[in-house]
Amino acid sequence: MAAALSRAAVRSQVTVPLQFPDGFRATAEVLTFNGLADGKEHLLLALGEWEQALLRHTDPAPLVRLHSECLTGDVFGSERCDCGPQLREGVEQIAAAGGFLLYLRQEGRGIGLYSKLDAYALQDAGLDTYEANLALGHGEDERDYTAAAQMLSALGADSIRLLTNNPDKTAQLGALGIQVTEQVPTGVHLSSTNHRYLAAKRDRTAHTLNLPDFA
Repeated sequence: MAAALSRAAVRSQVTVPLQFPDGFRATAEVLTFNGLADGKEHLLLALGEWEQALLRHTDPAPLVRLHSECLTGDVFGSERCDCGPQLREGVEQIAAAGGFLLYLRQEGRGIGLYSKLDAYALQDAGLDTYEANLALGHGEDERDYTAAAQMLSALGADSIRLLTNNPDKTAQLGALGIQVTEQVPTGVHLSSTNHRYLAAKRDRTAHTLNLPDFA
């Protein structure tokens, strides 16, 4: 049975033109919300023909990505993770299909920026990304997607296609009353510096990643 969600409401909406370092451009309607369960300043970027996608009562449902904030990857282009390329890919795919990118303030799988950097130091000493979180006294992944479900419900997006390799996002949304009609895999943004990170996601939390050996 789906958990009962408290209601959230759209607080504001503003048009923001986007441009990525490779020159890709898109226009987003950026929405903020009142009444989110965790009180954080999450954003929803409505992209492409999102209003038409909401009005459709048959497939395809709106394409949605839950993107957890990653200052190092999204802003500074860190290659220790694949967050920056996933953000860029998500905006392009959603703009083409019509839907929403939720930018969630859940740095470091919910443990915060400083703790994430502390975890990096432990990874440099040999731990994987999940072991490092546990060594710091955190959970492997502390993210909760209740606020994301509230944001989608506030727009009437109760049936979606989810752009993710992470089965936990699909499971949590389903338990919160958001029907995921299809889990659409993201690309594999592999480099010599993030191979171990991606392999840990595949092996520890069943991310749908097909990784080649990296020389």
